[in-house]
Amino acid sequence: MIDHNHDLSVARQCVLLDVNRSSVYYRPKELSLENERLMRLIDEIYLEYPFKGSRRLRDVLLARHGICVNRKRIRRLMRLLGLTALHPGPRTTHRRKGYKIYPYLLGGMDIERVNQVWAADVTYIPMSRGFVYLVAIMDWHSRRVLSWRVSNTMDVSFCVEALEEAIGKCGRPEIFNTDQGSQFTSRGFTGVLKRNGIRISMDGKRSWMDNVFIERLWRSLKYEEVYLKAYDSVRSAKEGIGEWIDFYNTRRRHQGLDRSTPDQVYYGLPRGLPKVA
Repeated sequence: MIDHNHDLSVARQCVLLDVNRSSVYYRPKELSLENERLMRLIDEIYLEYPFKGSRRLRDVLLARHGICVNRKRIRRLMRLLGLTALHPGPRTTHRRKGYKIYPYLLGGMDIERVNQVWAADVTYIPMSRGFVYLVAIMDWHSRRVLSWRVSNTMDVSFCVEALEEAIGKCGRPEIFNTDQGSQFTSRGFTGVLKRNGIRISMDGKRSWMDNVFIERLWRSLKYEEVYLKAYDSVRSAKEGIGEWIDFYNTRRRHQGLDRSTPDQVYYGLPRGLPKVA
């Protein structure tokens, strides 16, 4: 999104897009193999027990893998992974000070049609060496992944790109719901929503279960694709993730959708399994 050859300076582009200028020049520092292994294990345990915080993750690491590590280190790696325990509480995620937090709009709402509510989330994708972040935009009613992007830094630009692609291809939703993470509360992200007349909703302490749909997506992606492969490059990660998301949208049937695929529901195609004569 930042064009180093543009007439506007990089500093001015960062101001307009609400991107931290340091992230543009940042080159990720390589993690030790030990920390990479810990991050992979923490991510796997979190997928199994998303309600566990740093204390309980520490206990599981010791009991299951014989790894003794202090809580401070686990908390640091969880921040790097973008993980927070899913449980009711006054703080569901870390947000940047000064960013506006929008009210939660989905309380008691029946979500009955496509493009009524979209949602987004970011997750960590391990590779054979290093890792990347993945953002996905999902239509809540159909569970269809509308767009996605991969990035090696946790800045806002790849989230904005995914959002703009989803709007360009699929129109616009009535409501867009996210957590209160800094990527989604940034002026760059919320500005796109406002310009398109989309109502903004953000999870609060009574809406912590709303992440379940997209957490299921991450769980399926990682167990069916990511953990079975050791991506050797960002390019191979994009290819593998892209192929799996295509499979998820077009061929993976959901019990909650009456054994239909997300594409069948989103596009109003004949639903369910074909009838056998």
